[in-house]
Amino acid sequence: MSRWKPDARGRMIAAAMELFAERGFDATTAGDIAARAGVTERTFFRHFADKREVLFDGSGTLTHTVTDTILAAPAAVPALDAALAGMAAGGTLLAELREHAVRRSRIVAATPALHERELLKLAAMVDATADALRARGVADPTAALAAHSAVSVFHVAFGRWVTAPEPAPPFADCVADAASALRALS
Repeated sequence: MSRWKPDARGRMIAAAMELFAERGFDATTAGDIAARAGVTERTFFRHFADKREVLFDGSGTLTHTVTDTILAAPAAVPALDAALAGMAAGGTLLAELREHAVRRSRIVAATPALHERELLKLAAMVDATADALRARGVADPTAALAAHSAVSVFHVAFGRWVTAPEPAPPFADCVADAASALRALS
């Protein structure tokens, strides 16, 4: 490695996405990602526990945005509406990253070993959403049901958003449409 270059983390994420798309997730190693990004493998492991974490790097930021929005909702807002507002706010983070989200979605869909990690990410979002609702004074089972419902809406909205042709609809519209479909079930 010759000269230090800024944004090693961003370069590793970009390199990983390129390599996963070119070779597939299973055929790409952490060393491959590090080499493409111009860093050492040791640097890679300072930033990521393993190559899967490159794909799930933004989960914490997304969850914080969701929970902060839920906690900031006016007290009169019903639990499900507060949780759905959190999902729409989380989706605004994705708007600038649509190309990355589309590529990531394809990689996860094509790699059975990543399906479990995706489900764990969604389960963690359910837990965080339910905790935020409980912090607002929502009792169980309402907090749990609203959290599960809202994350299901997010999941359906995300699927629609990443598969939509350009120009994609705003993520919040996808959330609103999925929420309407959920409410129509009753």
